[in-house]
Amino acid sequence: MLYSKRTKAGRPPPVSRGACVSCTSLPERERERERERERGALLQCCPAPCRSCCINQRGGEKMPPHHGMDIKEAFQRAQKGHNNKAQLVASLGRYDELEDKTLFHEEFVHCLKYAMIVYKREPVVENIMEFVARFATSFLSPPKMEEGEEEEEEEDDAEDDHPFLSFLFNFLLESHKASSHAVRFRVCQLINKLLGSMAENAQIDDELFDRIHQAMLVRVTDKFPNVRIQAALAMTRLQQPKDPDCPTINAYMLILENDANAEVRRAVLSCIAMSPRTLPKVLKRTRDIKESVRKLAYQVLAEKVHIKALTIAQRVRLLQQGLHDTSEAVREVVCSRLLPAWLLRLDGNVTELLHRLDVENCAQTAMDTLQAVFRGATTEELLHNGVPLDNRKLVPVDSLSCENVLYWRALCEFIKAKGDDGEELLDQVLPDAASYADYLYGYLKAVPLLSEEQRADFNQLELVMTKEFISQQLIRLIGCLDTNEEGGRKRVLAVLQEMLALPQTPSSLVSLLTEKLLTLVADDSRRIQTVAEIISDVREPIMEASQPVDQNMSRRQQVQLAQVKVRILEAKQSLEDSIAAQDFSRAAVLKDSIAELENQRNQILQETTESCQPADKETGAEKSDPETLLRCIIMCAELLKQMSIKTRIGPTISALMSSLVLPSIANSHPAVRNMAVVCLGTCTLHSRELARTHMVLLLQIAQLDEVKIRISALRSIIDLLLLFGFQLLSEPGAQAAPQTQSPERPEGDAASAEERGGAPEDTAQSILVMLSDFLDSEVVDLRTETAEGLAKLMYTGRVSSAKLLSRLVLLWYNPVTEDDTRLRHCLGVFFQLYARKSRLHQEVVEEGFLPTVRTLMNAPATSPLAEVDINNVVELLVELTRPSALIKASTNTEEVCVHDYLAVRMCGEMLKDPTAPEVRLYAKTLSNLELSRGDTVRKDLLTLLQQLVQVVKDRICLRALEKMVHQLVDATEQAELLCASALQPLDVNADEAATDDQSKSAKRAKRGLRKASTAKGGRKASRRAESSEESDGENVPESVPVARLSRRAKTAALEKTKLDLNTLINKEPNVS
Repeated sequence: MLYSKRTKAGRPPPVSRGACVSCTSLPERERERERERERGALLQCCPAPCRSCCINQRGGEKMPPHHGMDIKEAFQRAQKGHNNKAQLVASLGRYDELEDKTLFHEEFVHCLKYAMIVYKREPVVENIMEFVARFATSFLSPPKMEEGEEEEEEEDDAEDDHPFLSFLFNFLLESHKASSHAVRFRVCQLINKLLGSMAENAQIDDELFDRIHQAMLVRVTDKFPNVRIQAALAMTRLQQPKDPDCPTINAYMLILENDANAEVRRAVLSCIAMSPRTLPKVLKRTRDIKESVRKLAYQVLAEKVHIKALTIAQRVRLLQQGLHDTSEAVREVVCSRLLPAWLLRLDGNVTELLHRLDVENCAQTAMDTLQAVFRGATTEELLHNGVPLDNRKLVPVDSLSCENVLYWRALCEFIKAKGDDGEELLDQVLPDAASYADYLYGYLKAVPLLSEEQRADFNQLELVMTKEFISQQLIRLIGCLDTNEEGGRKRVLAVLQEMLALPQTPSSLVSLLTEKLLTLVADDSRRIQTVAEIISDVREPIMEASQPVDQNMSRRQQVQLAQVKVRILEAKQSLEDSIAAQDFSRAAVLKDSIAELENQRNQILQETTESCQPADKETGAEKSDPETLLRCIIMCAELLKQMSIKTRIGPTISALMSSLVLPSIANSHPAVRNMAVVCLGTCTLHSRELARTHMVLLLQIAQLDEVKIRISALRSIIDLLLLFGFQLLSEPGAQAAPQTQSPERPEGDAASAEERGGAPEDTAQSILVMLSDFLDSEVVDLRTETAEGLAKLMYTGRVSSAKLLSRLVLLWYNPVTEDDTRLRHCLGVFFQLYARKSRLHQEVVEEGFLPTVRTLMNAPATSPLAEVDINNVVELLVELTRPSALIKASTNTEEVCVHDYLAVRMCGEMLKDPTAPEVRLYAKTLSNLELSRGDTVRKDLLTLLQQLVQVVKDRICLRALEKMVHQLVDATEQAELLCASALQPLDVNADEAATDDQSKSAKRAKRGLRKASTAKGGRKASRRAESSEESDGENVPESVPVARLSRRAKTAALEKTKLDLNTLINKEPNVS
């Protein structure tokens, strides 16, 4: 940083200047002066011959012998790059011994002026500038900081700036307002070099500091970009980042925002100091229109900004934009400079980098970042960075985190993408399918299902969300498994089916689980059957129902049991008495009765047991709670997405539609209704009959329900119209669409006749009126979705409407949509592709030209459209309708093109009211058209222009019309002359005057036609053609074809073109 001195003794410099007192002590300065005297003595003792005197060119007086060579000779030698600048500086180094330095100053500036009038970056001039800067700063010695010095001594010891450096600065500052842009450029360049050649802690006088500052602040607003570049570079060391009101930083930020030249913005980016104020401006340049500016912005951020100085949102946005930039060079800078710089500041820890990005909310950006890191890493680095695998090739459940599981997934997908080359490496980081299925099943079962009360606790909710994110990444890893082995594939399928059937599985995982399940099942019929069974199990689970025990029956059984036990005891006692009395016949009878009683007792015990523990009965009860319905509809929607579009709707899908989807459309839960609409729209794509039946229902939902559900219905309608066209509404069974209440209706051009195929005009118009009304909606998402849908319909030819195209153009330019990035990007791409596709599309654009201009001209002052630049809109429409812009341009130059019709339309519009304000706009636009070479069209247009010349009174319009008339006349005469010359033999000695006239007329005709250029983002073509660093401000003539020169002639011509200032320096000055 360059510091300014304070002129008041005894007072430290204020903080606003950022200056510090760093002068050397008195003994040190005495030693420095002694070394200077010794150096001067060495120069006097040099054996080289010295001149005793030299004659000043301004007069005849003699200058004292103050140097080894005179100033003119030093300047002459400095022009050559191989000369040592240090020796040239030393040859003039005895400047301090001169008593009168005025003559030296005058001669030095006199030689310098010859170089300052050259604007082109000639090598000899650049060498002189470098020599002057080194010579002027050679007298300075870098200040040294010493501890223990008192401020009073430092102020007393401070010495003034060197007289030659002060004189040179004064001369340059007096010349910075010169009328010649070359002088202003060289002044700023030399000031930049002088300040850059000073020491790091150099100091200059306060007054000089302020003068340089003010002069450069003026020059950064110069007309010529090269002057602004050098002025911006010259202020690099004048910045005060700690000063919130630093004028230099304020000027830099203003340039970054508003300067139209990309090289100026690049110069400011390269030298602006990083601070909390300037960081947002530098970040904004990563979205600059110029590739070189974006590239340098990423380089500056990588070199000067620590990753901790950026917020999470800024880091994510930088990576999102940089890794997906349209320029390969910008993407390369992000991968090779920005990411390595961040990793270096994080000690190469990739997991820590992911933690700085908050992967839970930006998983895709983190994946793209990891892929970029992996491309530049070796195999050993891939295996040992970020994934703590155990001997099972699995991450322990206790060690799972959002960062390392995402790294694991990204690593497996990166290796999987290598194909056969990565199979061996993939086996080292991923287990077999069966083991991974058990691992996944164990983790998913541990994910808790929170109740409504638990969801109110933020800590528990955050913990569950983290586990759900980890579960999502583990489910996505199934795509990297080797499922060719039958056993492993069956185990994975069983785990997925079981997890889908479990009621505690979170709804956020249902779609992903269904997707992975369907990828493992190839046949559509098996997919339908599998998903239908899972839906049936989820919605009608098998439940065991037990009946209550009858207490009366239980008491009766207990009484009977007691009676039987008593009878058994009595029978046994009688049996013992009979045996004792040796009555064996009676004993046999008692034995049989005891057996019967025991059987009876066992039967009663069994009945008692069955009555006390009754068997449960399996029943199936249909569940209709919102969570269950949502899970089932998500599985059905995912099934319909994965099915082939050629697969027709079978009985199973029809049953799901009638029993699940259609009833859910009337559900009170918004999420259930939304998924039902998505499912219905996806299902209708598979069946034309279903599309006809449910189109009216979708139209009603698109107008009446909540915003999110309306957008889902609108997407389904657009998809149906893209697939089946408007003739879907004319087929038998189609119902009339509900009429909207909009008073405006598009005309008959709303839908093309061939696409509507005889559809009821009211039905087609009502749909288009509804879509047109949505374009005026205050809901941003609905408006954007409608604009995107209409763009798709128009591009595919389903709709052909000049009014709708005009509405889209006005919507694109409307300041209300300035923050809608998706809408602007979508329409910007659509206009280019639509107009270039075919001539029919260009005719639609041409038809919407005048309505668009009328709407903008008649817009009231309170309307946002009043702020739109009409010239910019007209330039866009003209560029879109250029014949040369077509992808398949017509080779017939005589064919009537769209610009011919547009020219006739504009002439007719001007003839209606020659005093209208838009007449000047139309007259200017006529000269930008690419007209065909047909005689009939040119004659008709010439007739219209001649009529306009007679009625138009505005001078500017009249000049433009007369110029157009002359171009048409000259082109017609030139065509006749070419035809005549083609029929006549070639005359070598023809008159040169005819040739000159012919070339002049050809040049006039050429000036009337502009080259075709694509209008990108609606920006003006003149701004896109920014002047480069070397060519701005110079009129470069068009190249003229000449005969091929020999190598010797080329060498001689090259030598002549080298600029040599010797002849100019040797000339005597013109003293008036």
